[in-house]
Amino acid sequence: MDVTRRRLAAVTVGCAILVAALGALFAGQSTADAFDRAADAPVISLFAGHGGLALWLAFPGTTIPAVVVSAVIAVTCLLTGRIRGALLAIAAVPVAVGLCEVLIKPLVHRTYIGQVVYPSGHTATVFALAATITVLLLASPRPAMARPLRVLILAVAYLAAVAVIVGVIAVRFHYFSDTVAGAAVGTGTVCGLALVLDVVRPRSVGARWMAPVAKRDQSRARS
Repeated sequence: MDVTRRRLAAVTVGCAILVAALGALFAGQSTADAFDRAADAPVISLFAGHGGLALWLAFPGTTIPAVVVSAVIAVTCLLTGRIRGALLAIAAVPVAVGLCEVLIKPLVHRTYIGQVVYPSGHTATVFALAATITVLLLASPRPAMARPLRVLILAVAYLAAVAVIVGVIAVRFHYFSDTVAGAAVGTGTVCGLALVLDVVRPRSVGARWMAPVAKRDQSRARS
């Protein structure tokens, strides 16, 4: 197993362990523990009377922006010949949200004001998008893209992720620990899907996803 696969596997396993451990700890809980109260109270207090702003902060974790960003990433990958990258972009959010809503929430059944909340689907969504962008940028065979641009793209993605965490806590959709689990679900899902997509051929994730581009570049070099 090469370094890229080992890292993806380690992140996937680590995220799964974190989600399972927190889920076991908070199973059936209907009130915040001391840690969540300490983490949530300042955020809730800061946004008291500013619910509209908090909702806007949480907006990147909702369906419409998730579909739009996923589509943009997928189309960009298709235009550059990165078929597996497009598949990752298309699958990441639905799989992450499916794990949250269909599997983990019913199993853990942690509630907040009567709603099942563990893990946060908003956070899983935005972290799935951020992790997808991270994997694709790190695997990109186009070093011509300026490093500052890559850093800017990643900074925007993770600032949006932090904004969603703040937003869902401020409007009392989730406890802080729900967002930690949501981030783990989103990130772990992307790394797991990347590993699955990598199984198709015995090369590194980056090389494989960019195989069409690499072949095209080789043909141009020969001509």
